[in-house]
Amino acid sequence: MIINKIIYYVAISIDGFICGLNDDISGFVGEGSGVTKYLSDLKEFETTIMGKDTYEFGYAYGLKPGQPAYAHMQHYIFSKSLQFDTISDQVHIIADYSLGKIRELKLNSTTDIYLCGGGIFAGWLFDNQLIDIIKVKINPLVLGEGVRLFGESKQGHQLELNLTEAYDGGLVFNTYSVNYNMK
Repeated sequence: MIINKIIYYVAISIDGFICGLNDDISGFVGEGSGVTKYLSDLKEFETTIMGKDTYEFGYAYGLKPGQPAYAHMQHYIFSKSLQFDTISDQVHIIADYSLGKIRELKLNSTTDIYLCGGGIFAGWLFDNQLIDIIKVKINPLVLGEGVRLFGESKQGHQLELNLTEAYDGGLVFNTYSVNYNMK
């Protein structure tokens, strides 16, 4: 039996923030070969999971409430409060942060699972040892404050560097496997 992996694929500043204050991402690399690579990689996923804040972040970029952010993916949004008047059949609201639901998705997804966004939800997954791969798009900037990669999580775990790729604009992608057995 194949159990798919949860891949946390996310842009960060050198100091570990996924966005600055007020969801500011204006300093992140927004075009070039690294962005092209990221968009191409997203085509490999058929399932995405995210928290409410990440989903709603898309509204500023044209996402309509209740619609999928990625047309080819099934969306599982973990939120106790998110509701829509109309909702796509590709968008599923999960009202309880159930470890069982995450495990069920890992078993039943046809591909690895794209963990979109981060912060609180990524921290919860990390605390429960459910993120298998961390792929960070390291941007050449220091934000100083904002949303941390794993929210308020205080967990520490050993990572194994699997791949480093450099792109124009100073963008570097590092791919890590998480080893929850070693701290």
